[in-house]
Amino acid sequence: MRCYRGGSISAEPRIAEPRINDRIRVPEVRLVGPSGEQVGIVPLAKALELAQEYDLDLVEVAANARPPVCKLMDYGKFKYESAMKAREARKNQAHTVIKEMKLRPKIDPHDYDTKKGHVVRFLKQGDKVKITIMFRGREQSRPELGRRLLQRLADDVQDLGFIESSPKQDGRNMIMVLGPHKKKTEAMAEAREAQAARKAERQGRGASADDQDEDLSGADETAAEQEHAEA
Repeated sequence: MRCYRGGSISAEPRIAEPRINDRIRVPEVRLVGPSGEQVGIVPLAKALELAQEYDLDLVEVAANARPPVCKLMDYGKFKYESAMKAREARKNQAHTVIKEMKLRPKIDPHDYDTKKGHVVRFLKQGDKVKITIMFRGREQSRPELGRRLLQRLADDVQDLGFIESSPKQDGRNMIMVLGPHKKKTEAMAEAREAQAARKAERQGRGASADDQDEDLSGADETAAEQEHAEA
């Protein structure tokens, strides 16, 4: 009988593996066929015989059922595909990140625009932004300057984010948190689409350049033929 002997296929944390083939120790099982069809309750010996006939593994997929549910499958292939799906899911998993931006109450207009640009970029990426106003010296007696600046920033980026945590005094600082309207997963999907569009555009420009070279080459050949004919 075909027996699966593969070990761990990656360095991922190991989980309890199901019993397969001769490791299954029950009198009978509820058998599921290779295409998902219900075979019914059969003796274990019959299930193992069918596994050998199909050159597949008998895998216990529901050990707590009575009787346990087993399926005929290529267990090595199943493990590999499951690992690939899990890896792809982790790759696309969205982790909301909290970025931080620090400002002074009397910030220069140019610096403000630069800082706002960073906040816009963070919100577009689906990240939260912690805005910190830093007070120094006599500025601490004018907290309204910080509140006005924070409100101004919130108004300027209201199409991309919202005030998740209102301005609060924290020692010499005043803090506000902006949350993105767009979910992280949506931002990632849009970024991938934009990247694919840019790649297609670059490839299109390259193809156009090649076509132009061919046209020029063809024109040169035609001119040469005409000169030869006239001669």
